[in-house]
Amino acid sequence: MKRYTTLIAEDEPLASEGLAAWVRQLPELELIGIRADGPGTLHALRELEPELVLMDIHMPGMSGLQVLRALAGEPGRVEPAVIFTTAYDEHAVAAFELHAVDYLLKPFSQERFVEAVRHALQTVGSQSAALPALAAAAQGEVEPLTRVLVRDGGKIFPLLVEAIECLRSDTKYTAIVSQGRNHLVRLPLAAFEKRLSPDRFLKINRSCIVNLDFVVAMVPGDNSQLKVQMKDGTSFTASREVSRQLRADSL
Repeated sequence: MKRYTTLIAEDEPLASEGLAAWVRQLPELELIGIRADGPGTLHALRELEPELVLMDIHMPGMSGLQVLRALAGEPGRVEPAVIFTTAYDEHAVAAFELHAVDYLLKPFSQERFVEAVRHALQTVGSQSAALPALAAAAQGEVEPLTRVLVRDGGKIFPLLVEAIECLRSDTKYTAIVSQGRNHLVRLPLAAFEKRLSPDRFLKINRSCIVNLDFVVAMVPGDNSQLKVQMKDGTSFTASREVSRQLRADSL
């Protein structure tokens, strides 16, 4: 049986010991190291080149997010499968932008841990997609999002961008609508606007972006503003400027 080299990066001793015990119970994993701070984790990633990393986000010296960003631009490196572990869900979107395979919100069960590991092992051995993306970001280039991490029933999971029907501003949050469910993400709508493909998504007013794949019609409303009707029966009012542009584009 193929055994996958595994590194634990966790500064809480009890959490670290618990993860190590779970890793040792899985015959497909081989624990090769435990680190308790960011700089030590970064060094271990470079020297040991583990295939799987279980990484806390909040660590002394450097956060788990900073550790992955520090690897940006290093050529020829094979990306490990990274499972972030944290007590805070506000980092979920950033973690996924760094191509984390999964995001475990503490406290999590052993069953949830095993599920994340099984998912992670499917990606082990693939060449890095995250590091070129980070390098592009450092040069000011913005890559479109392909997936977003959302919470549902205490669990965080990746949602494909094409399944998003619309995004609505909700104060400092963004409500992401998909399949009849609203998922609140702790980021403003502006954080998504430049990361969504303009071929599919349209910002129709200051507080709403719609996926054109889920628009059934645009009909005239009050004050020459178009009503954007969605497949689920909801409708939104486009701003005057957007309404004018849509009419011009349809000629």
